[in-house]
Amino acid sequence: MKADEYNALIQDPSDFWVRIYLPRIFGALKPFEKLAPLTDVVEIVMTCGSFLPFGLTEVQEAFKALFAAGNEVRRWVNMLRTVDQALQGQGFPAFLGGVSKAPFDILGDTLRGTRGIMLDMYRQPEKLLEALDAVTPLAIRMGVAAAKAAGHPLVFIPLHKGADGFLSDKQYRTFYWPTLKKVITGLIEEGLVPFLFAEGGYNSRLEIISDLPKGKTVWLFDDTDMVRAKEILGDIACISGNVPITLLTLGTPEEIKEYCKQLIKTAGKDGGFILGSGAVIDKIKPENLRALIESAREFGSYS
Repeated sequence: MKADEYNALIQDPSDFWVRIYLPRIFGALKPFEKLAPLTDVVEIVMTCGSFLPFGLTEVQEAFKALFAAGNEVRRWVNMLRTVDQALQGQGFPAFLGGVSKAPFDILGDTLRGTRGIMLDMYRQPEKLLEALDAVTPLAIRMGVAAAKAAGHPLVFIPLHKGADGFLSDKQYRTFYWPTLKKVITGLIEEGLVPFLFAEGGYNSRLEIISDLPKGKTVWLFDDTDMVRAKEILGDIACISGNVPITLLTLGTPEEIKEYCKQLIKTAGKDGGFILGSGAVIDKIKPENLRALIESAREFGSYS
């Protein structure tokens, strides 16, 4: 997304995605630039001009590419469903129902990029705020649709650019938190449970994110002080995670068990804690993963 395209995004986000964004990032969909806005079809005599692009050979080829992609995804999903059903048949529940994102991350991760959105906070803050409001309903809809289709209330929201050091306190309160809170609230109002992954450190954000309904969210913390997280959020949300991926990768089973023991003693006091890694587990020793699991069984009972 270019710096001068905020108005197009704000005025019609779906049209922006179809006729500007997708043609730009997928070479096979470049002909979609020739499509007319479907919102122009407001009277029967106007349909010819709007539907003419669908008759162009290059546009039809772009749709064929979409159909091919859809067939491949369907094949993948069918294989995934077989594995998922087998696991559920053994008593393992599906972990997530849907996925969504913070509006700031939708713009900063995908559309404008980190450099672009950082510049926009200074050069055109009002346009940025308008755009964040424009994509907020899309973020809510994305989470609701997937969760309801899966029949599972947990909606995963990875948080990227709100971590300590990315934004000042004022910037976080102005650009990041207000629309993220709207997404969280919108999901809760639909009967869903936002599951927020606070990647990196969230130590400077704990007081801010405590402004949420009690007992409605789960927070997975990566590199956050879990004693403070428990003190501030313990009566408001379920907290999770924090076993360092570096420890799981490079440590010994004994070191992992000792860390987990202390973590459960503090973050798990009086319940409301899920033991887990602070970041995505990729390549670790099997014995270290077993140590993590055994720690939950050994130290995780409430007294």
